[in-house]
Amino acid sequence: MAVQRNMDPKKCPMPSQDPEVRSKNFDEVALGYTYEMAVNEARRCLNCKNKPCVSACPVAIDIPAFIERVANEDMEGAFEIISRSSSLPAVCGRVCPQENQCEGKCVRGIKGEPVGIGRLERFVADWHRAHNTEAPKMPQPNGHKVAIIGAGPAGLTAAGDLAKLGYKVTVFEALHLAGGVLVYGIPEFRLPKAIVQQEIDGLKALGVDIETNMVIGKVLTIDELLGEMGYEAVFIGSGAGLPRFMGIPGESLKGVYSANEYLTRINLMKAYLPDAKTPIKHSKKVAVVGGGNVAMDAARCAKRLGAETVYIVYRRGMEELPARKEEVEHAMEEGIIFKTLTNPVEVLGDADGMVCGMKCVEMTLGEPDASGRRRPIVKEGSEFELDVDTMIMAIGTSPNPLIRSTTPGLETNKHGCIITEEETGLTSRQGVYAGGDAVTGAATVILAMGAGKQAAKAIDEYIRSK
Repeated sequence: MAVQRNMDPKKCPMPSQDPEVRSKNFDEVALGYTYEMAVNEARRCLNCKNKPCVSACPVAIDIPAFIERVANEDMEGAFEIISRSSSLPAVCGRVCPQENQCEGKCVRGIKGEPVGIGRLERFVADWHRAHNTEAPKMPQPNGHKVAIIGAGPAGLTAAGDLAKLGYKVTVFEALHLAGGVLVYGIPEFRLPKAIVQQEIDGLKALGVDIETNMVIGKVLTIDELLGEMGYEAVFIGSGAGLPRFMGIPGESLKGVYSANEYLTRINLMKAYLPDAKTPIKHSKKVAVVGGGNVAMDAARCAKRLGAETVYIVYRRGMEELPARKEEVEHAMEEGIIFKTLTNPVEVLGDADGMVCGMKCVEMTLGEPDASGRRRPIVKEGSEFELDVDTMIMAIGTSPNPLIRSTTPGLETNKHGCIITEEETGLTSRQGVYAGGDAVTGAATVILAMGAGKQAAKAIDEYIRSK
């Protein structure tokens, strides 16, 4: 049915909590579209025949098709189209960097703002969850079994795609809760954990088994999975959870956290609740070193824990910040102070070994380096001190060395990332595939999902060929 197109050059704004209110709670910031907003926004889509947005989606959702269903008020049909390609639509609709992917290619973005693809995906997933009562149909078993290491975005996506093909899939997760970075890394105010759990429950309904507290490399090895346990293939989606530090004096002082530890205590272990069993420092003045989404998450969490002053300390300028534009805007609205072109050189401590300040230098930007961004250069004579009582390092992570050190013949690069074939995710070991942050280093949820999807297809072809 033809619909009346909405030619408004601007996308429908996303309702959200007031910054003054939300900076004091952990409730979700973005409140989501109403039914009428979603239909109206969907009618901004031109339903292009060449579908440039699809080519920019790592899991290749048929975006114009699902949006057309929303425009025609067929929400369940829209969900069915999305779920053909994505196992985690409610997650992706919230945390996927659409501005650099699907929305970045949207034709409506040439002379105005792109269609709010991510907001529509979120709406459809939430609508389905609220209105659908039918359990997913259990696929017909094909008699083959596959092991997945890690219950993060890559592992869950591979598990879902393989389960739909009839494989008996077991996911081995090191932590006590499935979800990976979705539960330990991304804060509740960006991604409610109840939504992650509902997505995981959907995979369990397809027959996926999830075994928690299973540290592969300690409890079991990959050789044991492929040998006596009878798995025909293994997918490694163990992420990159090993934090990096700068190696500057004072990093061992009390009050210095890695962003991984800080966010895990808050998100997975609920340190912000009055009855939490895990300790965390309720700081007054916090410096978060780094400029990515993890840095924004840590800074915004510190604010919600009661910090009066929170700095983002980043050695390049605002233009070079790698975090999503939306996350930067939300952080600024919440009162986070951006000290760009600044780099720490020492953490200062008091007589009790507690952080009491940070020595920094100002930077200027030179010619582009290997990353394509302008190289930061220390400005002579620019040293100054920043008054802080807590420092959070958010400068990246690496894969944990446990799996590579217990799996003979598994090739990794100098950063500890597993080397794979680009098209299939196949490692140097036959029947062993890998994807996500374990291969790329810290990246986005949707890229990890794309890698899981790609590997699931390759695993299916491999087992069928046998």
